Amino acid sequence: MRRMSEEPGDRRRTERRVSSRIQREVMQLILDRKLRPGASLPTESELMEDLGVSRNSVREALKALQALDIVEIRHGYGTYVGQASLTPFVDGLTFRTLTRPDDEMGALNEILQVREVLEKGLIRRVATTLSKPELDRLEAVVERMEEAGAEGQSFPELDREFHELLYGSLGNALVPQLLSAFWTVFRRVARARDWTDGTTPELTARRHRDIVTALRARDVEGAERAMADHFRGIEARAAREFGKALDP
Repeated sequence: MRRMSEEPGDRRRTERRVSSRIQREVMQLILDRKLRPGASLPTESELMEDLGVSRNSVREALKALQALDIVEIRHGYGTYVGQASLTPFVDGLTFRTLTRPDDEMGALNEILQVREVLEKGLIRRVATTLSKPELDRLEAVVERMEEAGAEGQSFPELDREFHELLYGSLGNALVPQLLSAFWTVFRRVARARDWTDGTTPELTARRHRDIVTALRARDVEGAERAMADHFRGIEARAAREFGKALDP
């Protein structure tokens, strides 16, 4: 009996399975060899031989890993271990939010809620451990906010700097990356929808001042309340801008 040819759909599923297997094996190779970001990986030919797959399969798997920032392909030079950053996460979360036009505000609030839960938990950890020099650095950022606010200028980068400094003493490299990821998604969505900052800069500066005041007093509950007030302001601003975007 003549063997039936493989259907296109079956072929694509087979290719995806092969690609997924190669991706897992390349990641395992990186782990087994304890390779650091920037380290060179085996050549395509070596991977073909080691894994028993075609050049095209290797290339497709490496492209998928490059999209995840797990590998870096330098054309003409080779393939290297990537930074494994949160860039793919940021891109995916931004896309997820922008592709929910029927519930865009709900998607944005989900991001804000996750960030708020993260920051309220973290601020309890640092509220009693921040040193005077660390508090002084936070206050210096707030003073720059107040100066900008007095001139009616917004200061998103100072806001970002404040929150990254706030948790620096934890020594947890993932914390600033996560906070930066959520901040970037929010700003990207705001730009894509042409939202402006509806909160006055003075009010934003005052909310950050309240956080620092509570931290200097070693008032854990007060610091958590001040952080919650800050997020209520962000949510209210987003709701106003979203409503404005819906107006005909």
